[in-house]
Amino acid sequence: MSSTGTVEEKPQPDEGQAHAGPEHAHDYEGHDHIHGPVLNPDCTRELVLDIPADEVSKAYKTVTGNYQKYAKIPGFRAGKVPESVVRSRYADGIRKDVLDGLLPERFNKAVQELGVKPVGEPRTTELTVEDGKPLHAKVIFEFVPKFSIEGYQKVTVDKPPVEVTEEEYQREMEQLRESRATIEPVEEDRALKDGDWAQITYKGIIGGEPEAAPVAGEDTLVEVGGKDTVEAFTNVLRGAKPGQELKAEILYPADFAEPKLAGKTVAYEVEVKAIKKRTVPELNDDFAKELGNYANLAELESRVREHLASRKRRSVEGETKDRLLAALSERYPFAVPESLVQEQIDTRLERGLRALAAQGMNTEQMHKLDFPRLRTAQRDGAIAEVKTNLLLERIAAEENINISDEELNRELQLAAAQSRETVEALRKRLNADGGLDRIREQMRREKTASVLYERLPA
Repeated sequence: MSSTGTVEEKPQPDEGQAHAGPEHAHDYEGHDHIHGPVLNPDCTRELVLDIPADEVSKAYKTVTGNYQKYAKIPGFRAGKVPESVVRSRYADGIRKDVLDGLLPERFNKAVQELGVKPVGEPRTTELTVEDGKPLHAKVIFEFVPKFSIEGYQKVTVDKPPVEVTEEEYQREMEQLRESRATIEPVEEDRALKDGDWAQITYKGIIGGEPEAAPVAGEDTLVEVGGKDTVEAFTNVLRGAKPGQELKAEILYPADFAEPKLAGKTVAYEVEVKAIKKRTVPELNDDFAKELGNYANLAELESRVREHLASRKRRSVEGETKDRLLAALSERYPFAVPESLVQEQIDTRLERGLRALAAQGMNTEQMHKLDFPRLRTAQRDGAIAEVKTNLLLERIAAEENINISDEELNRELQLAAAQSRETVEALRKRLNADGGLDRIREQMRREKTASVLYERLPA
């Protein structure tokens, strides 16, 4: 429980300071302005908390006594500092500890009586506290609204088959062959034809842009008649022989992939250096052995079918679950707390930054990113994810779906292997920051989504 006040440090047990128990993150201050994102009014409640003067005085006396025990102030023996000196020297800390001792308990009790589940940090908008007087506080907080999931079992989407077709298998095998293709020189004396690869050196001047750098390349391979080769370039190369020098003006289409050439006319000087042929290996036992640890082609084919089946099953299941959860979200509209949306935006951004770091982006480059724009771009996706999570949690409760310790341990063993640490070290680290509970919650949502997927009619 925290207010909108400033962060304050607890006095430490060194010279001139006293230690009065555990530290708290925030102080309760009675400010009218509120920090942080604007809360969703459809998910916001306000509580007025009033605590009698005698309870406030008792709290002040207890906290002050704790400060007296540990206060170390020059001129006074330990534990003998007068109460008046302690109250004067540590007024802010004492006030903070009094609030921390009184408000959270009252807030939690009031929330339980309301029957709502608070999320995010509560905010204190009014606060008056003084020894010997009643404490008054006004607190606003967000909560997860109640929403109906009646009839969720009847929400369905198409469930595509996961069996691998022969066409998909043949396409995969062909891609394997293509991945092992080699480019070899053509020794016979002949002209270029479709399917050949021309090794060329070229220089091109972009029309209407005399100051632009020439388009040039040396020993570049161009496929004659290839799908990525401009047709006019193929027409120039077709029929040419090594050693020939060609000139041509090529008009690139307006939608050409390279922007600086799109819609432009380029005057080329081209020298044909050699003719090469792309050779695709045959599917046989030798191919299988060269590809990996396979005894023969039959073993390779079996492994490819297994890999394809697993990949397709994961793909179909993931896409179908996404469509099912989108259908559930559309069927059961409800407001979502802004604090959860902001947390999910943080999660999505952290995920993205880790991906950028893995691609080589350094910290300095990350600091130059437009984070307000990035947060705005992530908002719609974050709202959808929060709604999905809340729906799955409700359905999990309705279905009594839980994660056993055995299931959690298996997940931790996998995670520990990936992070190259022991399960015990990983568990300790996750326990420290609440990560273990988050993993269990995520696993529960995933398990619930799988249950819903399995029930879909084929």
